[in-house]
Amino acid sequence: MKHSTTYVWLAVIFCVCLVSSNLFVPRTWQVGTLPLQLSGAILIFPISYIVNDCLTEIYGYKAAMRVIVMGFVMSLFVSLMAGLVTKLPAPLYEDNLALSDAFNSLFGLAPRTAVASLLAFFAGSTVNARIMSVMKEKSGEKGFGFRAILSSLGGESVDSLIFFPMVFAGIMPFKGIVSLVFTQVICKTLYELIILPLTAFIVRLIKKKESNVQYE
Repeated sequence: MKHSTTYVWLAVIFCVCLVSSNLFVPRTWQVGTLPLQLSGAILIFPISYIVNDCLTEIYGYKAAMRVIVMGFVMSLFVSLMAGLVTKLPAPLYEDNLALSDAFNSLFGLAPRTAVASLLAFFAGSTVNARIMSVMKEKSGEKGFGFRAILSSLGGESVDSLIFFPMVFAGIMPFKGIVSLVFTQVICKTLYELIILPLTAFIVRLIKKKESNVQYE
């Protein structure tokens, strides 16, 4: 099947955002002076949902699912390789031990993160794409903004409810995990709400450019 350059770029951006966000997950940070915290993935993961919305809106549900499966495989590969690297023998020189230990402490979570990511990502992205697709079938070309926000809220909720408890169970107190899930969903949805005008503009631009492209 022939793919347009724009479709390929969106697929690449989606995969890079997904893989990067999985590496940033362990770095949590406090929200100002509030008793709330976020994962470092908040900076980049919402972009994958925005791209997912664009793919579903422009190319259809099946085309979006192809990219979701691609991201799924790429994320699994990177996570497994990171876990494998942490099992390599210690470095030759003692000066490198601190760096090696820091690397292992971060990427040692990779296999665990991979399993959680596979389940959460596939479930969340599928819910996101499905909501977008069903709502578009009912409302046509109108109401993209509403579809984008509602689909992201559904997808982010499913993703966070699966991912964070699996990754941080036994590492973080239960109260902290609940706080992290709640804060992530709210902030990621607000992220998309703020950037919605830009997303809508990009969708209109690509739709015009890809007016003769059919992927369903």
